[in-house]
Amino acid sequence: MMDFIYNFWENQAEKYGASHEASWGDVYAIDLEINNIASHISEGKSVLDVGCANGFALIKHAQNFKLAESNGIDFSPKMVEMANMALAKAENNSPIHFSVGDIRCLDFPDAKFDIVYTTRVLINLPNWQEQIKGIDECIRVTKPGGKIIFSEAFWEPLVKLNALRIIFGLPSLVEHDFNRYLKKSNLNAYLNSIKTEFEVNDFSSLYYLGSRLIRDLIPESKTFVGYDNPVNKIFHNIEKDFSGGDVGIQQAYIIKKPLS
Repeated sequence: MMDFIYNFWENQAEKYGASHEASWGDVYAIDLEINNIASHISEGKSVLDVGCANGFALIKHAQNFKLAESNGIDFSPKMVEMANMALAKAENNSPIHFSVGDIRCLDFPDAKFDIVYTTRVLINLPNWQEQIKGIDECIRVTKPGGKIIFSEAFWEPLVKLNALRIIFGLPSLVEHDFNRYLKKSNLNAYLNSIKTEFEVNDFSSLYYLGSRLIRDLIPESKTFVGYDNPVNKIFHNIEKDFSGGDVGIQQAYIIKKPLS
């Protein structure tokens, strides 16, 4: 992994500690991500959070579900340090183990976990070939009949959202230097090529329309600082009940690993 990406996440961990901001400042989008992944978790399952950052999401899942086992790995040692510090202060219903690891070479045996998920992790890999390695590893360590959830950022919804922004005279949104958004076309073709069934959950489109388009059309929006503002909150609440439109940059691919 490129040094500047590694250094960026080390610095984020140092700066934000146990806060959600270590992985992203958008608290409402993070809540939508966590709730979407939680809908695939159930009692007694073994869970692996690949790219767990400071453990913010996995600790919540372990508090809400009585899991047989929960593991979180992250490429950043400082993130893992912060995760273990947060874990020491948390009240959990499930055992959690955090460790340093690489999505491209997971240090777990085949078919170990019932549920394996990523949250904005594959996009930190420098190219599609490296992303495929991460995808394959997540599938490998999942039990037959288990689920793999890739909750990631995607290129095509960004293009659609930017088309709407251009119509309204707004500047285009861009990827960060440390992100390489997945192309849905590539992921669809690859999963089909390995004969893997999947579904796509568009869990953020109305939130993105509100927070990345409508908000910027409201004159008073210039007084809102950061993601935690009234417009974002309104569309977060709407998104919890409704979605659609395929302009949500954050989407989830849900794969059920075949039994044989």
